[in-house]
Amino acid sequence: MSTTDGYQQVAVCRVEDGQVTEKLDQVASEVAVALIFNGVSHAVMLASPLDLEDFARGFSLSEGIVDGVHQIYDVQVESTPQGFTVQVDIASECFARLKEKRRNLTGRTGCGLCGTESLDQVLRPLQPVQSQLPISADAINNALIELPKHQLIQSITGATHAAAWFDRSGTLRLIREDVGRHNALDKLIGAGLVLKKDDQFDWQKDWQSAVGFIVVTSRASMEMVQKTIASGFSLLVAVSAPTQLAIDIASRHSLGLIGFARPNKWSIYNGTDFILFK
Repeated sequence: MSTTDGYQQVAVCRVEDGQVTEKLDQVASEVAVALIFNGVSHAVMLASPLDLEDFARGFSLSEGIVDGVHQIYDVQVESTPQGFTVQVDIASECFARLKEKRRNLTGRTGCGLCGTESLDQVLRPLQPVQSQLPISADAINNALIELPKHQLIQSITGATHAAAWFDRSGTLRLIREDVGRHNALDKLIGAGLVLKKDDQFDWQKDWQSAVGFIVVTSRASMEMVQKTIASGFSLLVAVSAPTQLAIDIASRHSLGLIGFARPNKWSIYNGTDFILFK
């Protein structure tokens, strides 16, 4: 089975009650993905080999490399024996900004987080969330019930995270999966950026003004919160715990944040005022 399916078969010896049997198991694929901007290598990530164009677009926006999808001119994915390369053609002003950032990081030592040396670099400037349309508790509960039904690779391998966009009724609009929680969210953001207007979806109305919310099958770290804010959504629902720094950033940027999310059982860490209860 091809790794481009997101999983492959491997032989495994299963031990149960002292008995050993040989079986075939489905395991999640994990490959190296090199992100190259205007011909210059920027990062190598480990990811599922699915939706890599979405990944490149979402990463570009959520990491502040571009300010909008209009500054991404082209994305080309190439398979290599070592993994995948993703060539991203971005606007010259964005590339100049990226080169300046890379130049400033060259040779530095410090906190060890991606070459940064201060919190000012880690906590990059973000615009506060503008849209805070109310979301009902029923919609959140419905989303938490529906999400596992759509985690196809997770159901086969048990090894992937998901990030999903639900509208205000709790109906699934988009989902992406990946072995990495950050990657899944970037893929979701990237997929939303390229959706076209049709009879049921208005990109300008439904995505940019963040009608709905994001659900992730992971903890809510600082990075997950920052990526959600950068995408314009007003509510992040995580099935696991948030960190203290994630809560602080959510509060400062008016992002609703829910953790330990299960149907009819969750904790609101920020944004209680725009969750509607009966």
